[in-house]
Amino acid sequence: MTALAKHKKMIVVDGNEAAARGVALARPDVVAVYPITPQSSLVEALSAMIAGGELDAELMNVEGEHSVLSALQGAALAGARTYTATSGPGLAFMFEPYIRQPGMRLPMVMSLVTRDTLTPQCVWGGHQDAMLVREVGWIHMYCETVQEILDTVIMGYKVAEHPEIMLPVNVNHDGNYLSYGVTSCELPDQALVDDFLGPKSVNWHVALDPERPMGVDPLVGNAGGVGPSMFVRYRKGQTEAMAHSLEVISEVHADWAKRTGRHHAPLIEEYRLDDAELALVTLGSMTGAAKDCCDMLRDSGRKVGIIKVKTFRPFPALAMRNALSKVKAVGVVDRSVSYGWNSGPVYQDTLTVIGKFGLKLPAIPFIAGLAGADITVAHFERAFDLVAKGEAPPGPVWLNEKD
Repeated sequence: MTALAKHKKMIVVDGNEAAARGVALARPDVVAVYPITPQSSLVEALSAMIAGGELDAELMNVEGEHSVLSALQGAALAGARTYTATSGPGLAFMFEPYIRQPGMRLPMVMSLVTRDTLTPQCVWGGHQDAMLVREVGWIHMYCETVQEILDTVIMGYKVAEHPEIMLPVNVNHDGNYLSYGVTSCELPDQALVDDFLGPKSVNWHVALDPERPMGVDPLVGNAGGVGPSMFVRYRKGQTEAMAHSLEVISEVHADWAKRTGRHHAPLIEEYRLDDAELALVTLGSMTGAAKDCCDMLRDSGRKVGIIKVKTFRPFPALAMRNALSKVKAVGVVDRSVSYGWNSGPVYQDTLTVIGKFGLKLPAIPFIAGLAGADITVAHFERAFDLVAKGEAPPGPVWLNEKD
């Protein structure tokens, strides 16, 4: 038996339970929960683990998502490793403490089981909820598979608690397609995860300690008597930590791959891109169908590839530039909309990279998969055909408009 093989155990789970298993292996001290579709079964699984003694953690059943994150901030200030999960309206309800978390430099991991937002009424998958909070200061990583969910939850703690980062991490997985999609995956043993994460270092910079009381989150600015320079110091430090997190995320993924034999692209995955002329940019679970389409078109002689975004915030501009520089034209498939630009958010970031680095290639925007709609191989084939023509439409191509 190889050194890696002895650490492997196969389980059959959906994406929500995979996230819960990853959380349990990371040994959080406090878990706060409130159910919201399609996340509910995730926290139900954690509750069962705690009740059954499989996870030694305090479970806080509170009255709503605002209280969930507020309570966890107090726990983190006291030195606890924390976790929660939410979706859609639950994320909206916790928005106030959500934007406070990164400014206080409190590390934690939260699973965001993505879904479309209101209105019209919708409980189905999409990326709109996560995209609405993309500029708040959390690190955002998107998962393609159930296995990637489990592994990224564990890796998320090592990123968040890195002494040069100290920021919260959202591990995002698609509602319905991954949250309820059942497949087999490898479960690492506890000793491997313990060694990977090392001793908990949740709160080395500030703690709620009665022996050394201190103020937390003071009022700053002209009205606070301190002056805006302290506010600038906080913002500058936060943005520098976000930028540095790209390096840390890459290091953590490399360490995990060495220990487990499972390699996940940390920032951008280039799929069959080396000799490609055309590429599509994808995010999340849609990538599987996109790769199937790519393989099919490759078999017919077409030089196409896929650029999968794993880390979306901070945006990996250099890695995206390297990928885009290999192709002659690109299409971007978003599962959400940017109302101010009549396109998708990933498309806007792609355009920024093209402009910033002076790349000369047409970019076509696509929107698909809203409200849980399927994004099929046929949809991706149509997208490749339109990218091949190289003619940018006046607005995005809505791939599910006639489904």
